Amino acid sequence: FEWVQNIQEYFWPEERINSELRRILSDSFRRVLEISEREKISMKMAAYTLAVDRVVQATKDRGIYP
Repeated sequence: FEWVQNIQEYFWPEERINSELRRILSDSFRRVLEISEREKISMKMAAYTLAVDRVVQATKDRGIYP
C-alpha cells in the first residue's frame, strides 16, 4: 500500500490501510485453508499451490506462453 500511495502521491488514512490489509489477509487465509482441506495438504503447501496458480493465471492473462 505504501508503494501505491507513493506512486499516486496520495496518502490513505491508517484506518483504510488496516481495513484493506485485513480484508486481503482474511481472503487469502480462507483460500489457503480451502485448498489445504480439499487437497489434504499442509497450509504451507496450500499457500505454494495458490501462489503457483496465480502465476499461471497471470501468465495466461497476459498472453505470455513459454
